[in-house]
Amino acid sequence: MTLTSFSDLRARFDHALDRCLRLPNAPEPLNSAMRYSCEGGKRLRPLLIYSAGSALGMDHQRDRLDLAACAMELIHVYSLVHDDLPAMDDDAMRRGRPTTHIAFDEATAILVGDALQTRAFELLSAPDAACLNPAQRLQMINVLARAAGALGMAGGQSLDLAAEYQTLDLPALERLHQHKTGALIEACMQLACLAADDCALAQVTALHSYGRHIGLAFQIQDDVLDVQGSAATLGKTAGKDMASGKSTYPGLLGLSAAQQRADELFNAARAALAPLGSAAQMLLMLTDAIEHREH
Repeated sequence: MTLTSFSDLRARFDHALDRCLRLPNAPEPLNSAMRYSCEGGKRLRPLLIYSAGSALGMDHQRDRLDLAACAMELIHVYSLVHDDLPAMDDDAMRRGRPTTHIAFDEATAILVGDALQTRAFELLSAPDAACLNPAQRLQMINVLARAAGALGMAGGQSLDLAAEYQTLDLPALERLHQHKTGALIEACMQLACLAADDCALAQVTALHSYGRHIGLAFQIQDDVLDVQGSAATLGKTAGKDMASGKSTYPGLLGLSAAQQRADELFNAARAALAPLGSAAQMLLMLTDAIEHREH
């Protein structure tokens, strides 16, 4: 297995994303706003796809993972642009600078989300999609659509809005976040498996379990950072969840118990990778980086 630094993978991904966003005939200001919205960020979901691919022996086949990584990030960014709108979470800062509807205008931000979402599926459905056969591309489209839609992220956002200024019990809160955040993270694992020529059931099972645990751990950690962090470190408005009446793990369990629950889930994610042995090294390294992030 050839290990690649995460900074190198980010650079590879940013180059691939730049190619995907070269739309010279797209009108302004939509074209510029799409690029603006995609700049910066942790690139967590692309890194998860590349790292899962590494666990499947695809270090020399990353061209198969590039479009899946780009499509996933476009869906993620579209969700952030729409999430920040006044009708949703009404936020003015994202990734350390004005949100898209502030930097441009609300109508443009809505269209940016629409265009990024449809571009994601255009990439995966293109006949020349990076060595992927038609069956692989169709399955990837299905996985991504389900994870982004009413049974996944969009459904989770709906649950989140409906739960404002209410107190959810733990099962309801976990269901909300498994949809809103976890669905796309789990889909990262599925997309990597679909990009491989042959993915054994044991590998699929291990990566699926990892995705479920790391997705929920990430969201709990996000809730904790919203309480503990500052706008300067988070790159977005700190304390926004509490101010907006959101149901959060610290609000339900207390800060210490929420952190403990996140720690348990990070450890469970690592344990899920045990059947993959040393092939999971990149995913384990990424798990450590996620667990110790400050934003």
